Amino acid sequence: MFLKDYFIQTGKDILIRFPKKIVRSFEFMKELSAFRARSDGRFAINTKDIYPCLTDKIKYTPFDQHYTYHPAWAARKVAEIAPAKHVDISSILGFSTILSAFVPTEFYDYRPAEFHLPGFSSGFADLSALSFADGSIPSLSCMHTVEHIGLGRYGDPLDPEGDLKAIGELKRVLAPGGDLLFVTPVGRPRIEFNGHRIYSYEQIASYFAPLQLKEFSLIPDKGGLIANADPALVAQQSYGCGCFWFKKQ
Repeated sequence: MFLKDYFIQTGKDILIRFPKKIVRSFEFMKELSAFRARSDGRFAINTKDIYPCLTDKIKYTPFDQHYTYHPAWAARKVAEIAPAKHVDISSILGFSTILSAFVPTEFYDYRPAEFHLPGFSSGFADLSALSFADGSIPSLSCMHTVEHIGLGRYGDPLDPEGDLKAIGELKRVLAPGGDLLFVTPVGRPRIEFNGHRIYSYEQIASYFAPLQLKEFSLIPDKGGLIANADPALVAQQSYGCGCFWFKKQ
């Protein structure tokens, strides 16, 4: 039944998008002809070199709400914390690479990044069994990651409690007085296998106890970032993004 529903939805998506692409393709050919007619001769415009981009003619720059707002939120928190060094576990790579221009940053992932810049380093980490010593990391982030652990999506072993093991490891390695920036999908609790888990606010608060919650901000289903959000808003979301700043006493 699940496969049938999947193929029905995929077929509907194709039927909706396909006519639009046909229309845009005709527009593209007209534009190519008009541009060639006005060419000043500085560049060759050969048919073998055409590179149709048919979906970019829109009014506003598109962006992913979760993956644009949450690194921006976290970067501002790191600037406020002002650590001597920051350690990130498996968040979006661009966050660490940009942060490393201002703060020495170590990035660890189940799939290490072959990326080299001054102030940046990358290595392997299994969130279910981190190699760091207890209480050794004063400034730590793990964003839009834990919800995947144990679902097998990235080659990790299937484990229904993989997320809880990862959270336990983050709490273990965080130094006394240290700061942890944690981001995850929030809303109606469920698993959308094998993509991710979605948590309630209460689940995350309880899983990270006894850490102190210093700030909670929310990227809701619709709209931008709500700083210092009311936790009650989480229950109104289908797929929001919770940004938690925890501190270890």
